[in-house]
Amino acid sequence: MARTKVFNKDYLMDELDLPYENTIVNRIVNTTRWSIIHEIVFEDNGKFYMTTYSEGATECQDESPWEYDDEIKCTEVELKEVKVKKWIPVEDE
Repeated sequence: MARTKVFNKDYLMDELDLPYENTIVNRIVNTTRWSIIHEIVFEDNGKFYMTTYSEGATECQDESPWEYDDEIKCTEVELKEVKVKKWIPVEDE
């Protein structure tokens, strides 16, 4: 089972300047009609954690990261090399 840690939203935003600063990875993983879902990896006290947040998809959607959450569940992660198989087009000889 993966190790998790719950962080206070204020700590993540005010002390670590997340999600816009101090992230190691910040990538879009999904979208909905009104929101963009991001996955981030960040460091805290020598350990690395991954979590998600969403924000409004347009200037009319007033949604900020973790707007409805006071506690954010994060998964401890480590960087590992992973071998991946992928389907690729066959080239003519």
